[in-house]
Amino acid sequence: MKALVYGGPGKKALEDRPKPQIRDAGDAVVRVVKTTICGTDLHILKGDVATCAPGRILGHEGVGVVDSVGAGMTTFHPGDRVLISCISSCGKCEFCRRGMYSHCTTGGWILGNEIDGTQAEYVRIPHADTSLYPIPEGADEEALVMLSDILPTGFECGVLNGKVAPGSTVAIVGSGPIGLATLLTAQFYSPAEIIMIDLDDNRLEIARRFGATQTVNSADGKAAETVMALTGGRGVDTAIEAVGVPATFELCQAIIGAGGVIANIGVHGAKADLHLETLWSRNIAITTRLVDTVSTPMLLKTVQSKKIDPSLLITHRFALDQVLDAYDTFGRAAATHALKVLIEVS
Repeated sequence: MKALVYGGPGKKALEDRPKPQIRDAGDAVVRVVKTTICGTDLHILKGDVATCAPGRILGHEGVGVVDSVGAGMTTFHPGDRVLISCISSCGKCEFCRRGMYSHCTTGGWILGNEIDGTQAEYVRIPHADTSLYPIPEGADEEALVMLSDILPTGFECGVLNGKVAPGSTVAIVGSGPIGLATLLTAQFYSPAEIIMIDLDDNRLEIARRFGATQTVNSADGKAAETVMALTGGRGVDTAIEAVGVPATFELCQAIIGAGGVIANIGVHGAKADLHLETLWSRNIAITTRLVDTVSTPMLLKTVQSKKIDPSLLITHRFALDQVLDAYDTFGRAAATHALKVLIEVS
C-alpha cells in the first residue's frame, strides 16, 4: 500500500509499505477512505514529539471501511463504515474507567505516533471495539473526518477545561483549524463575547463568519492591550491557547481576568514562562489536556442534527498520491489560506 512516512525532523516521503495485518484479538484493519493533516503532524515534523520515531506512518484522523477484524471483535464487522478516533482506548484500564482515554495504558494517542497511522491506504486499529464509531447512514463523511480529532479536542481541551459559561467572555488565541473548532463548540454555552486572536486577517475573517464577536490581529504586538480595552480592563474569563508556542501562552497570561481559566490546547515543543509574579494572587486556574474523545458520541449527534457543520473547515482537497503537495499547502497556510486539507484515499 501507499503511505506517508516520517523520516525524521523535516523529512517525509510517500512510500510503499506492507498492508497491515491483524495482530491482536481486538484489532481491526480499516481501509482508509478519507484522512487529513493535523497541526500535530507539523509538530512531529519539527521534531517536537519525541515518541514518534523515524519510519512511522503519520496520521491519526479519518473515516474508512472495516477490512478485517480480530477474533475478539464483537461490535464491528468487515464492510462497516467507521469513524476512526485519534485516541485508542481499551475501555478497561484504570484511566479508561476514569474517562481519561488519552492515558489508556495500552492505547492513548498512539496512531501516527507510536504505531503506524491513517495517512495510508490501510491502518490497523487496536482496541477497535472502543476506538471506532459507526457512521450513520447518509452522514457527510467529510464532516466526520473533523470528529476524529479537532472537534473533540477544541471542545474538551478548550471549552470544557476552560469552563466556558453563558454570558462569559472568551478569548481564543489562534484562529487555525483547532481554534476555529473551539469557536464552533464554545457557542454551545452561549458566551457573551468570543474574541479571536491571530496574525492572519483571512483566518480572522473566517472566525467572524463562524461566530466570533471580536477579532484581534496580534501582528502589532499590542493584542493584550486591545483585549484589555475590549473588556473594560478586566480581562477575559477564559483564555484558550490554540497554537503551541511560548508567545501565545504568555499572551493568555496577559489577558486573563481575576478568577479566570487559561486552557491550553496547543502542542508545545519549547518551554514557556509562567508569570507567577503577576498571577499568584489572581485566582487563576491553568489546565492542560490531551483529548480523551469522551465527547465524540455527543458531537456526532450534534453534527448529524446540523447544529454545527465542521465541513466548513475544509478548504483544500487532495488525493493520497498528492499528499506531499497537501503538506506543503497546509504548512504554508498564511499564503494558501488553508484550514483543513482533506485527503481522498480510496
